[in-house]
Amino acid sequence: MVPFPDSAPAPLSAMSAPQRLLRLLALVCTLALLIGGASYTTFRVSQAMGLAELQATGRHRLDLYATSLEREIDKYAYFPTTLGLERDVLDLLARDARDTPLAKRVSLYLEQLNERAGTLSIYVLDTRGTVLATSNWRRPDSFLGEDLSFRPYFREALETGSSRFFGIGTTRGEPGYYLASALANAQGTVGVAVVKVSLEQLEKSWATVEAPALVADENGVVILASVPDWKFTTLRPLDETTRHTFDRTQQYNRRALNPLGVKEIAPLDHGAQLVRLPRVGPETVSVFPVTGKFLAQAQPLPGTPWNLTVFSHVEQVREMAANRAALAGIGAVLVFIVLFMFNERRRHLRDRLAAREALQRAHDELERKVEARTAALSAANARLQAEVAERIRAERTLRAAQDELVQAGKLAVIGQLAAGIAHELNQPLAALRTLSGNAGKFLDRGDLPTVRGNLGRIAQLVDRMGTLTGQLKSFARKSSGRPQPVVLQQAIDNALALLEQRLRQSGARVEQTLPSADLVALCDPNRLEQVLVNLIGNALDAMAGQDAPRLELTAEQAGALLRLRVRDHGPGLSDEVRAHLFEPFFTTKEAGVGLGLGLPISAGIVHDFGGTLAGDNHPEGGAVFTLEIPAADEIRHD
Repeated sequence: MVPFPDSAPAPLSAMSAPQRLLRLLALVCTLALLIGGASYTTFRVSQAMGLAELQATGRHRLDLYATSLEREIDKYAYFPTTLGLERDVLDLLARDARDTPLAKRVSLYLEQLNERAGTLSIYVLDTRGTVLATSNWRRPDSFLGEDLSFRPYFREALETGSSRFFGIGTTRGEPGYYLASALANAQGTVGVAVVKVSLEQLEKSWATVEAPALVADENGVVILASVPDWKFTTLRPLDETTRHTFDRTQQYNRRALNPLGVKEIAPLDHGAQLVRLPRVGPETVSVFPVTGKFLAQAQPLPGTPWNLTVFSHVEQVREMAANRAALAGIGAVLVFIVLFMFNERRRHLRDRLAAREALQRAHDELERKVEARTAALSAANARLQAEVAERIRAERTLRAAQDELVQAGKLAVIGQLAAGIAHELNQPLAALRTLSGNAGKFLDRGDLPTVRGNLGRIAQLVDRMGTLTGQLKSFARKSSGRPQPVVLQQAIDNALALLEQRLRQSGARVEQTLPSADLVALCDPNRLEQVLVNLIGNALDAMAGQDAPRLELTAEQAGALLRLRVRDHGPGLSDEVRAHLFEPFFTTKEAGVGLGLGLPISAGIVHDFGGTLAGDNHPEGGAVFTLEIPAADEIRHD
């Protein structure tokens, strides 16, 4: 509390200039100390409370992630052991009968079992480590006949009866979790059964949660991660002995295993740490932050030598603490003002009482002066009341003006939203107008099949317009349509058909470079066409006013992904536009033309597919947007 003396100081008007300056300086210093102390204390307390709450949330997330991982692995825990109940499997291992009808029959059985169980592969090895039967015996890269005795899970299963191991396949390069079990008959151990399980689906489910997480093995190698770029990095540098062991066992198939770059900032209670995560790889759209300061919490996974780590972003805690500190500073200012006014009022009342006593003692001889002073005080009170009334009226006027400004801002936002939705529906409406006009002409000619086709297209466009109007609400729930195989060429053709009128008006030439074989994507066809329409429409806007605009569409398959590029030959993207490319409500168009929601919504759609959307300048000029989405055929093979 600000110390106010019991004996009131002299009024400012009765003080000399140095005295007034010293008193003002003392008040300013007292106010600064009060604000600083209140703000600092509030910030530290709020930050500690926020970190404690964040730790509780992180522990809950750790339990959820650990439970989901244990449940995923335990589904197949006893799977290899059950192969020891199959007589054909034991006979094959006991006889060491390679390339026989019995070996083919066992491989066929493992193939059917693998398809029903949904595992990556199932195979059996003899005591020398040679694969005698495998579920992928039909594939050119089959494990059949391979010597896998160098694998740690084979040796450990022979020694202890069972083994669990995470590694990357040496044949197909697929990462997976290996469950191995020794198989025995009456004479003893005759071989080892191995089941390879994919944890990719679990990783994908982690990619949609609120905080990033990873699983590291006993050597600190990240084997599972909700951020793809973190996978197969290390939490700490590897020594030469460990790297030599990896080269010998080929556990990670000679991956580089570079450090992730986690920097420890400070230790916290319950084993938690404040760390800083660097940027790894190009920037991609993510539902959670992946760089900056985080609260790291880890716990071991039962039954494995692995550790699960969850990273909770602390930026919100710091911002909340800063906001509360600012409110505490404002509160300190208000308390200081109230105390200062109370002290001034008390001093004023003391002066009035002293003056009244003096007037009472000199009443007889100073009655006229008292009356004159009373009149003067009444006039001063009247002026004070008039000033108070004027201030009240001014405050009411200011409050009314503020309310009008808030209402005007709301109306402006509503107008922008209406203009944006109308802009998004212009293309389907133009297509409807063209199709309906053509339908009338073909009806006059008696060409009923063509009319029926146009009417069907109109119905599809009407449905698509309904989809567009509900798109913003759908994205707010982070929901998407059911994925299904979609021919990429057909989606491109549909998008170009919607933009046919704009293409014809702009005179743009479309050049397509796609493989001869159909590329099939796993996504929702309507939303994929919406993304293509937005990207092509933005390209046409970028080339507006050119004499011979040219649009290039190229596509290729890169492993499990389809990569589609949309390139225009316009002026390209400026540094400012590239920095805010996927931010909501950021647009380079004139006011009233679009809301800047096209690219953020498109990025959200692509993320729901399990893909990415990125934009940059082409080395030869113009802008190019790269769309990567899962390929349906690759997913079926897995």
